[in-house]
Amino acid sequence: MKNYFLSIVLTLTMVLPLVGQSDKYQTKSDLAYYSKKLQKTDSYIAERCKLDLYYPTDSANFATIVWFHGGGLTSGNKELPARLKQQGVAIVGVNYRLYPNVKAPVYIEDAAAAIAWVFEHIEEFGGDPNKIFLSGHSAGGYLASMVGMDKRWLATHNIDANRIAGLIPFSGHTITHFTVREERGIAGTQPVIDDLAPLYHVRADAPPLLLITGDREMELLGRYEENAFMMRMMKVAGHQDTRIYEMDGYGHGMTEPAFPLLLKEVERIVSQ
Repeated sequence: MKNYFLSIVLTLTMVLPLVGQSDKYQTKSDLAYYSKKLQKTDSYIAERCKLDLYYPTDSANFATIVWFHGGGLTSGNKELPARLKQQGVAIVGVNYRLYPNVKAPVYIEDAAAAIAWVFEHIEEFGGDPNKIFLSGHSAGGYLASMVGMDKRWLATHNIDANRIAGLIPFSGHTITHFTVREERGIAGTQPVIDDLAPLYHVRADAPPLLLITGDREMELLGRYEENAFMMRMMKVAGHQDTRIYEMDGYGHGMTEPAFPLLLKEVERIVSQ
């Protein structure tokens, strides 16, 4: 089964069609996703809570991938993955506040605020707010899943999380993140599933969910197994569109072979 999925990845990498056609793109950098008033009250918000937007300028109603960087919720910076560029989609790279400067759930709140900004502004650049996808690697995958599965974070911004077109986390925690556990003095080898775990919020009406991890024998801790549990419990809950892909031969840094699968999933959902 694992070799079968590797064959899919190799095939997609070679022949993946573009989600859309566009020859011209533009990048807007360091766009603040919190209000100027709030930035004035908190220098760390002013410094950190920004996003970059890369988008096609000669097409309309394009899909958007909101991408959250990894780094264990303690490090990392916003990025626009090169493999996603020139594919007819917009990419939003998000910075969020980090531990130990902040603690849970502040970084989840930041992720939700950035996504809300995209919902509110993407039409200004030609994008379709009904085609917004959430993705990210590791800690970024965790944030994408948390905001997509637990509806309270976007509800703060008067947005229904079910408006999200699809969730495609890369090697993200589905249990409570190890940094959240560290904040509580809990070891990283002690699994916890509470309201800060995507698994806690399994529901039948969630957006389409594609879970992608590295090889189960090469991943961090039990990252494949917890994603497999998420897949199973989503199905048990009655969700009709949850799948999991395991990247045979790749460890936690499995983004390159996974990017084609992300684009293919965007294309699949947009074409429905």
